[in-house]
Amino acid sequence: MEVEFLGGAREIGRSAILVDDDLLLDFGMDSGNPPAFPIGAGDVDPEAVVVSHGHLDHVGSIPSLLSGDARPTIHWTPPTYELTRVLARDTLRLHGGTYDCPFTEAEVARLTQVSETHGYREPFEAAGYEITFFDAGHVPGSAHVLIDDGETRLLYTGDFHADDQQLLAGTTARPDADAVICESTYSDVTRRPREEIEAAFAESVAETIWSGGTVVVPAFAIGRTQEVLCICEEHDLECYVDGMGKRVTEIFLREGNREFLRDPDLLRRAKGNARFVDGRDGQRERIAEQNTVIVTTSGMLHGGPAMTYVPAIRSHPTNKIAMTGHQVEGTPGRDLLETGSAEIDGRMMRISAQVEQYDFSAHADREGLLEFLAAYREEGAAVLVNHGDRCEAFAEELRAEGFAASAPELGERLEVAP
Repeated sequence: MEVEFLGGAREIGRSAILVDDDLLLDFGMDSGNPPAFPIGAGDVDPEAVVVSHGHLDHVGSIPSLLSGDARPTIHWTPPTYELTRVLARDTLRLHGGTYDCPFTEAEVARLTQVSETHGYREPFEAAGYEITFFDAGHVPGSAHVLIDDGETRLLYTGDFHADDQQLLAGTTARPDADAVICESTYSDVTRRPREEIEAAFAESVAETIWSGGTVVVPAFAIGRTQEVLCICEEHDLECYVDGMGKRVTEIFLREGNREFLRDPDLLRRAKGNARFVDGRDGQRERIAEQNTVIVTTSGMLHGGPAMTYVPAIRSHPTNKIAMTGHQVEGTPGRDLLETGSAEIDGRMMRISAQVEQYDFSAHADREGLLEFLAAYREEGAAVLVNHGDRCEAFAEELRAEGFAASAPELGERLEVAP
């Protein structure tokens, strides 16, 4: 089995892996400025595509595979299919007709024609391979992908979490494999227990509200917004929710998607506890004056409704901005954490409100990665480290622990065998 890394090798973003030129695993984009797409994207012509989960860095370029006469079948879980369509239409809305959007409305519409959805542990055929999805515990619908050609078994972990979250239980799947392509996003981070982080967040938010302040929680629309809503519900914190996270919450609660949640009733209660914002008639400005919690996109302060809320609360030190995710270097969110200032909606602003950060990442930390991989050291499986800023270093650390590990380069083509 030959594997070619078209994206995500020694980097985070634009994940794309081609197996024997026939089967494509993910096809994402890096949403930086300018955005980046998988190498040789225009020449990729797979027979079938298998998608691990619905985040932009894994699905952002998928509609472009349907240009011209190309119609590869695309396999995913039901939530991943719906999330991909939402993200594609958002990309069209923001960048359609420019080089920042590699597809058209017509190609997005074709997704429905080629889509085949599958549940966990239900083997199916794609491009001559037997494929099985396993729950990856990352976001609803996320999957480890096991590819079996009858001789070699390749496991693509996608993004995964080893510990329980509000929405999902941590992954417990360890299918037999000859080789494992493993993400390494947080290979140098060891987190506090999740319940401690959640309790600290809830206590800080409650204190701010009791003091007469407003809390803005910038959150990624897929997964993070819903996590925060569940935490607010469990700690009796009333909140508003704004941005794409509203629609994603509704998607997760639809028939056929609820089964991919750890506790659908919890998210249903969390939705009932939150008030959805439509943004009409100065609604956002009025909400920003209340003693409340506002969960809103975007998670790194790139845009979205946060561009209204942050300027509205920035001047008073009683108010708070609670960041809930990793802030990429060069983003307004990262600048705010490091300097206390950020460019918000085209204007450089000094923020007097308190700024805090909470690590609600849906990726496994170092201990989670090592625990997951332990079974494959015993089997002698090859471990191919990708999706990280320090892939080479982590591969070297794994080798010191007895793993057969390496970190493929971007564009590298290699063979995996039993």
